[in-house]
Amino acid sequence: MTVAGLLTGAGFASQYGARVKAIAQESGREIELITLPSDPSARLSAEETAAVELAFFSGDVYPDSSPAFFAAAFAAENLRWVHCFNAGTDHPVFGRLRDGGVVLTHSPGSNAIPIAQTAIAGLLALARRMPVFADAQREKRWLEHSEVATPPDLSEQTLVVVGLGGIGTEIARLGRALGLHVIGVRRSAPGPDSPIDAFVPPERLDEVLPRADWLALACPLTEETRGWIDAAALSRLPQGAHVLNVARGEVMVESALVAGLKSGRIAGAYLDVFEVEPLPASSPLWAHPSVILTPHAASISAGSQARQAEIFLANLERWARGEELAHPV
Repeated sequence: MTVAGLLTGAGFASQYGARVKAIAQESGREIELITLPSDPSARLSAEETAAVELAFFSGDVYPDSSPAFFAAAFAAENLRWVHCFNAGTDHPVFGRLRDGGVVLTHSPGSNAIPIAQTAIAGLLALARRMPVFADAQREKRWLEHSEVATPPDLSEQTLVVVGLGGIGTEIARLGRALGLHVIGVRRSAPGPDSPIDAFVPPERLDEVLPRADWLALACPLTEETRGWIDAAALSRLPQGAHVLNVARGEVMVESALVAGLKSGRIAGAYLDVFEVEPLPASSPLWAHPSVILTPHAASISAGSQARQAEIFLANLERWARGEELAHPV
């Protein structure tokens, strides 16, 4: 019986190792778990690396052991398949793997619920003027109602969601539940059960930007979307619009957003991603009173690693049966 080496993190191997072996044995295969060293600076032996045929870039690997994982992956001459724990595979290392003939799959939707909930939390905080009240609380100052601009009802506003994958669809669903009119932007028409009120393809984004009281970015980073939301796009938003970005920082031209905030055309923003991460201390976004920042942390959730593991294990069953893998990149 041929033994396939599976490279993964020690945490995943400890929790799911028995299931991995059972999946393999049910199909007459055998898998040897090859875990990364506990010291992130250490590397696998040449013998271990040569045995690697499969790899799961599991959530317990990122970020500390990522260099060790990819060092092993690139050195593994017999590597055939890598599964990524999240949906985002725009980093160049994944392109290098694919260029080397490795099959790459990912986990769309595994973090959709916590990311969408965090984006909507940012929307609600901005809509209900929470940054203003938070500042007053720190100053122990009781604000009179006349000191706070009266917020419009969400039922009178429009949310444009760019990207209707797992995250964007959940943002749309939650936004619609709050009473927002939701317009979705994606390449193909969504199904009849999609939680949107209208749909436009990407080439028609400019047509709906003037209606976007809230612009939520949830699209992948590609050559087409890099720098997509630039000064021209932001200028098409209505006066006082807000921006939510849980996609990638490079989808939006950050300097254009800063300019829009400074001029007052953009009333505020919730941002989880940035062009440069960590966000430099010199960025004016840190101190802007109507900007809420999180450090690429919208996906943090106690249940995320379990969801990611289940997606991988389901794909491992397909691999063991010789079937086509799900979620190819």
